[in-house]
Amino acid sequence: MSNAVIVVHYHELWLKGGNRRFFLDKLLAALRQALQGIAIERIEQPGDRVLVRLGENAPLAEALKRIERVLGIAYYAVARPVERSLEALCREAWEEIAPLPFATFAVRAKRSDKSFPHTVTEIETAVGRHLLDQLRAQGRDVRVQLRDPELTCRIEITPGPLLVYARKIPGAGGLPANTAGRMTCLLSGGYDSAVAAYQMMRRGGHLSFVHFYGLGARPGESSLHVASELVRALVRYQFSAKLYRVPFEEIQREIVRSAPEAARVLLYRRMMLRISEVFARRYRALALVTGDSLGQVASQTLRNLVAVEAAASLPIFRPLIGTDKTEILALAQHIGTYAISSEPFHDCCPVFLPRAPELSARPEQLAEAESRLDLAALVAQGLREATLEKFTYTNGRAESAGVIPALRTGERRAATA
Repeated sequence: MSNAVIVVHYHELWLKGGNRRFFLDKLLAALRQALQGIAIERIEQPGDRVLVRLGENAPLAEALKRIERVLGIAYYAVARPVERSLEALCREAWEEIAPLPFATFAVRAKRSDKSFPHTVTEIETAVGRHLLDQLRAQGRDVRVQLRDPELTCRIEITPGPLLVYARKIPGAGGLPANTAGRMTCLLSGGYDSAVAAYQMMRRGGHLSFVHFYGLGARPGESSLHVASELVRALVRYQFSAKLYRVPFEEIQREIVRSAPEAARVLLYRRMMLRISEVFARRYRALALVTGDSLGQVASQTLRNLVAVEAAASLPIFRPLIGTDKTEILALAQHIGTYAISSEPFHDCCPVFLPRAPELSARPEQLAEAESRLDLAALVAQGLREATLEKFTYTNGRAESAGVIPALRTGERRAATA
């Protein structure tokens, strides 16, 4: 028996017209990187699908687990390699569909190897007739339905073994990783921002992350470990990531000393945007990403979102803006960040929380409150004290390269000055 073959059908790429080659190359590169460390005979692209031919003794379950996270894939399937004869094709097609429940079916063949002595129509007719005879012999009430059947038995005629499959596994969908440009996500440690990051990755964005953390937490409760684990989970979708870690409590204390109590949280967020923009520009990002959901908390009323956003010069993308919490939590479970965000940690935003937070701030009102602050000095403080953790995904593992200062020595001195 030949080695296993995984058939991959891509998602939106067929819509890309003249740019399709760019997206396909990115998808193929993502498949190769996702499958690093697994023996692969070859990856090929006959027509509008991709065939991943596994090597000798390659772990099929592990390969499927990794392909599940490759963005840009509509669905994939494990195909049965079949001897190059119509009789063997009929036999294996029956073995493939016999255990599956369905009331209507069709057979669809594609022939990339024109040397095979039967046409597509001949293959579909012969296999379909054989399957229908077998089903009737078992007394199953099943009929052929060429349009929108419950089950489709698919046949690939390739230069190697013939391939048969009928069990489709849903893929991650979206666009391949790193096809839309760079963005920087403000990562809180909670459920929302990690899901927002994934949503932008799924549209082809490559994200870096900025995490603001508080001091004085009890041992094991710092949000730093949560932020690192979230990026470790998310890097599986885009293969590399930077996490900028910014201590924020001293900056918060300065805001508390000088600003109106009701506006504190909004001023925290404006300061986070300013610091994140500096790192975003260093990363050559074109936009910021946040996990805001309209009306979810006091700082996310429409007026407050507009007032906070006025502090930024880069566009701010909010992919969860119309999403409710139940949908966010379900997606967090799906992408593997729910359990991480459920861990106890010390979130910096609730520190010095106002008793009656502002619900309807205006940009000029917040700018007036900030006039009592040395904004440049606070931004420089955040940059100077920030650290950087880099992550890569290779050989099926997300690895951290360790923590280093976010700025070089000369840059830290400049920030101090």
